[in-house]
Amino acid sequence: QVQLVESGGGLVQAGGSLRLSCAVSGRTFSNSIMGWFRRVPGEERDFVAAITWSDGIADYRTSVKDRFTISRDISKNVVYLQMNTLKPEDTAVYYCASGASARIKRNFYDYDYWGQGTQVTVSS
Repeated sequence: QVQLVESGGGLVQAGGSLRLSCAVSGRTFSNSIMGWFRRVPGEERDFVAAITWSDGIADYRTSVKDRFTISRDISKNVVYLQMNTLKPEDTAVYYCASGASARIKRNFYDYDYWGQGTQVTVSS
């Protein structure tokens, strides 16, 4: 059974940084992708970033491209999202997700396993 466990959310002032972690178990990592999505109340999950597990190719939504970095530690089976220069509009519940694909996917329905989510709140 695939399990994803996120950690690292919290409250931070605008301009600050947070690092989210997602520990992955139970998944065969060849031809898989890991993604981070976020959701605010009343809206659907939005793509934030994704990375291919095998070769580390990454993709970002435009609004975070120069501020966030997604990475993976193969030895620990952990995916990270380093978030710098945070803005109030980054406030959301952040979800880690895993999908069976060799290529980056941006749509949430391409991911079949999800973590429980972690709250990120950025105060102005």
